[in-house]
Amino acid sequence: MDVLPNKLQRMKDLGIIPTFFVAHTFYWGDWHRDETLGVERAERISPLRSASNLGMRYTIHNDSPVVPPDILPLLWSAVVRTTRSEQVLGAAQCATPLEALKAVTAWAAYQNFEEDQKGTLEPGKLADLVVLSDNPLTVPPATLKTLYVLETVKGGSTVYLRDPEPATAALRRPVFLPLPRNTCC
Repeated sequence: MDVLPNKLQRMKDLGIIPTFFVAHTFYWGDWHRDETLGVERAERISPLRSASNLGMRYTIHNDSPVVPPDILPLLWSAVVRTTRSEQVLGAAQCATPLEALKAVTAWAAYQNFEEDQKGTLEPGKLADLVVLSDNPLTVPPATLKTLYVLETVKGGSTVYLRDPEPATAALRRPVFLPLPRNTCC
């Protein structure tokens, strides 16, 4: 019997908003699948789709300094769930790009009781934002980790503006630490 939906339903009933360390699927997914958990349980690490299917809000995070605090590879990991051996781990638990973006913006603000101040672009809210090299909602999911920031706006002022050189794949190389294969957290 799969107890995962029951546990998530119980969390929802209690008003718990989970935060998932979804980069786990990349960094340690192969190890968990092959050594510690087995296929069935490893495929349920960070059950984003199950949470979404229950109508739950959740957040996703990096556990810095365990993994780099880089949000674009985190979004990629939530959407494609690819391991270091380039195998998909738990395709049934993939988030959509929109869900992954909400998990680091609107739902994160909600989880921190700050949804009236930030998390979405609305009049009267803080409008700190980034302009990305492409639209994360329309690019092929596998390319999410290669997007890069063109501009950062904080408090209504540009605090970072990328040199307007032509965009190439070399401008953005995802940062993945060469962690040992059989270590975790």
